[in-house]
Amino acid sequence: MNNKYAVLFESQLLPSGVELKNRIMMAPMTNFSSNPVDGTVTDEEINYYIRRSKGVGAVITAVANITPGGKGFKGEIGCYQDEQIPGLTKLADGIKSQGAKAILQIFHAGRMAPPELVPNGDVVAPSNIPAERGETSGVVPRELTVTESEEIIVAFGEATRRAIQAGFDGVEIHGANGYLIQQFFSPHSNRREDQFGGDLEKRMTFPLAVVDKVQHVVKEYAKNPFIVGYRFSPEEPETPGITMGDTLELVDVLADKGLDYLHVSLQDFWSKARRGADTTRTRVDLLLEKIHKRVLLIGVGSIYTADDAEAALKTGVECLALGRELIIDPEWVQKIKDGNESDIQTTLDLDGKDALDIPDAFWNVITFVPGWFPGVK
Repeated sequence: MNNKYAVLFESQLLPSGVELKNRIMMAPMTNFSSNPVDGTVTDEEINYYIRRSKGVGAVITAVANITPGGKGFKGEIGCYQDEQIPGLTKLADGIKSQGAKAILQIFHAGRMAPPELVPNGDVVAPSNIPAERGETSGVVPRELTVTESEEIIVAFGEATRRAIQAGFDGVEIHGANGYLIQQFFSPHSNRREDQFGGDLEKRMTFPLAVVDKVQHVVKEYAKNPFIVGYRFSPEEPETPGITMGDTLELVDVLADKGLDYLHVSLQDFWSKARRGADTTRTRVDLLLEKIHKRVLLIGVGSIYTADDAEAALKTGVECLALGRELIIDPEWVQKIKDGNESDIQTTLDLDGKDALDIPDAFWNVITFVPGWFPGVK
């Protein structure tokens, strides 16, 4: 291995006591490959993860919905009933068999749920503000009652219990990408005037309650050290919407919650703030300054080469998550470790579906959307 890249392979001891063997993680990416009827994990999905678990320190799975009404995609992992635990166990065992820690990402889609995928087409959200992005654009959700909101918080805890019983090493709370937790934090999608809405502090109530519930369940059920992370998106394009300044306030609170890590969701690691903070600085730089070493930060976004990763780690982030690159080249980490970084593939081989162990449903998506993957036009 080139000594220049030795920094990628430094182990990381998390506050929970779990040790990651290196600083590279597989980022969560929806793969549309679970059983569409009951959300159980399929064999081709497990094989896809096993292939990509050999080099990384941890794998964060695609989202697992915590209630039937929280489903965001066809072919999504389910974690809302105990009958799904055996399949989840196979997934956790497959990832761990390759030496990586297995982290289940848990979420509720909220207003981003397609009506045809949820019971009775009942799409719910903090307020009845329609989604403006994605395939659910224009769907007007039903506003959750206080009791229903509290029941969803409990459901996040129950999903965590199932992850523990299935043998996962941790969960990642998905508070990013426009889904329910982010919807509660956003002044655009949350127009409530009760305890779950209002000013910035009140809009933090739901996200922080989810964190508290998950941590409580971990203390009650986990017999071994168990990871709890939180993913967030730093800004929204809407006005009103989440600004970088809003996110820095949320991160300031989350940094003192005893989490194992925070995980920023970015398309480009080097992107700069748009509003609410110094727009000449990168979002990662602003986040690191606010966190001030209180909690580990995972960076992500268009990191394709060993040099990309080495440069990103120089900023001070403790770990990097790779999504598209590990789909393009499942052996990315091993190639760097073996000194073969020049052999890394950075564009998708459009004839390589079977060789890359990519499930049929996922392949049909990633080869259909122009520009999503390098090499796809």
